[in-house]
Amino acid sequence: MLHNSARAIDMKLHLHSQTDPRRHEQEGPLIITGGEGVYVRDDAGRRYMEGMAGLWTASLGFNDARLAAVASDQFGRLANYHTFNHRSNEACIDLMDQIASVSPLAPCKIFLANSGSEANDSMIKLAWYYQAARGKPGKRRIISRKGAFHGSTVMGAALSGLPHMHRSFNMATDDILYAGKPHHYREARPGESEEEFVDRLIHELEAIILQADPDSVAAMIAEPVMGAGGVIVPPQGYFPRLRKLLDKYDILLLADEVVCGFGRTGNWFGSQTFGFVPDMFSVAKGLSSGYLPIAAVVVSDKLYQAIADEGQRNGVFGHGFTYSGHPVTSAVAAEALRIYREMDVVARARSLGERMRTRLAEALAEHPMVGEIRSVGLIAGVELVADRATGESFPAEARVGARVERACRAHGIILRNMGDVLALCPPYVIEPEQIDELVQALSFAIEDVRDELER
Repeated sequence: MLHNSARAIDMKLHLHSQTDPRRHEQEGPLIITGGEGVYVRDDAGRRYMEGMAGLWTASLGFNDARLAAVASDQFGRLANYHTFNHRSNEACIDLMDQIASVSPLAPCKIFLANSGSEANDSMIKLAWYYQAARGKPGKRRIISRKGAFHGSTVMGAALSGLPHMHRSFNMATDDILYAGKPHHYREARPGESEEEFVDRLIHELEAIILQADPDSVAAMIAEPVMGAGGVIVPPQGYFPRLRKLLDKYDILLLADEVVCGFGRTGNWFGSQTFGFVPDMFSVAKGLSSGYLPIAAVVVSDKLYQAIADEGQRNGVFGHGFTYSGHPVTSAVAAEALRIYREMDVVARARSLGERMRTRLAEALAEHPMVGEIRSVGLIAGVELVADRATGESFPAEARVGARVERACRAHGIILRNMGDVLALCPPYVIEPEQIDELVQALSFAIEDVRDELER
């Protein structure tokens, strides 16, 4: 009775994120009622290995006792306080110390927020504030990239180069410039090497900047690995070339590390994996292992000094959120970072990632429905195609990726499809043998859908 009631209530009342509303009215939700390690359970008692760590978030699994204990302890000591007007709290201070100790920017300043969307919005505001502080308020335009995802707030969605994030919202994108996607498999010209592809992308971006006028461009925002855009791993040399170009035209580089931060790419941050130093970077998701909403922006000292001077001239730095530096979320995030250190998260992501890369290649590299497998650290994408030889995609209306995602559940795993790309981003607490099970189940699911298509 409770099962039916909960399902009916959700179908009646819940406007779900990133979901087809009419389809939801007919099919209803997958209701998750519990979790243990890398597994979650639904309300019918079925257990699934969560191969996406929820939404790229649950790095430490779904019931870490230490994080629960820290949250309970902090609730008992100080359940709420703010960080406006020179206030702070011990948990917030501890967290900032933990973040700074692994930050590739040193010295730095840290601004705390509640979600990746808020953090990315804050980076844009800080970029504008910095340019105004330098006497260049006309530098307001922001470069993003086709296929990027930077959040669902007004600015986050505008920055996102995904058409469905803009349709029917009447997004104000006049100040956003969209550069090419660094996806060699899909975007390279016939016979174009990765080096030639990078060279072309950089020249095309330079043309965009010159057409817009460099004095009108404040910053460029980029994910080291484009997550929701299809787990796009950039070609070697792309980011160092990008950094050099932006420096040439006095344009800031903002790294969206919301998915890539805290070990996911085999280094503490994706910018380290791909060889560049940003002016600012955002983190969220793995910051608290997704246990409570929290995010941060890490700002270089160069930018902070200008921002601080401007804040003093204005009488106050006029930005912030009620829950920035919340003591309970801060305490949980600080403990998550301690756990990452203890488990040597970078080495673990590299080791498990190599296992996952090897198993994916063994199971799927020659599969007729698999066009490309791309991975770095403990994150991977498997792109499905109608014709492996030509790379021809399936018709969108066939919903092949969605069908494979549904078939995965029948084999006891949960993944996420972005169109016809299946993403794998398991928790760091997954064991090597479970990696094998995850890949095998995905292989079975792809084969099931292949059988359906051939009938």
